[in-house]
Amino acid sequence: MTARNAAILFGVVFLLVGALGYVPNPIVGPTAIFATNSLHNIIHLVSGVVLLAGAFSGLGPSLALKIIGVVYGLVAICGFFMVMDGMMMGVAINDADKWLHVGLAVAILAAGFLLPGDSAPAAA
Repeated sequence: MTARNAAILFGVVFLLVGALGYVPNPIVGPTAIFATNSLHNIIHLVSGVVLLAGAFSGLGPSLALKIIGVVYGLVAICGFFMVMDGMMMGVAINDADKWLHVGLAVAILAAGFLLPGDSAPAAA
């Protein structure tokens, strides 16, 4: 596994979760296990785009993973202190989200710092 593969994997998952948030389902949504609203879904979509852009551009997958990992780390910390009535600055959030953000931050930062950038051969 390389940082590029991890950025693609996380990016695709974030895009799928962001899109899934707009479809009634028991996993992500206003009354689902992981609370989301339109703003939360947009954040997932943007996270996916940043990760995929990092995997396929000069930004680089390791840097994209580190950026998104730090963002989710900050979101995780804020989630434990700044949530009022299920909202954090307009973003729907519940206890399941808080712990998921902790896990995501750890996994994404680990991928960004510990995985090699890319093992693909250089283009001629």
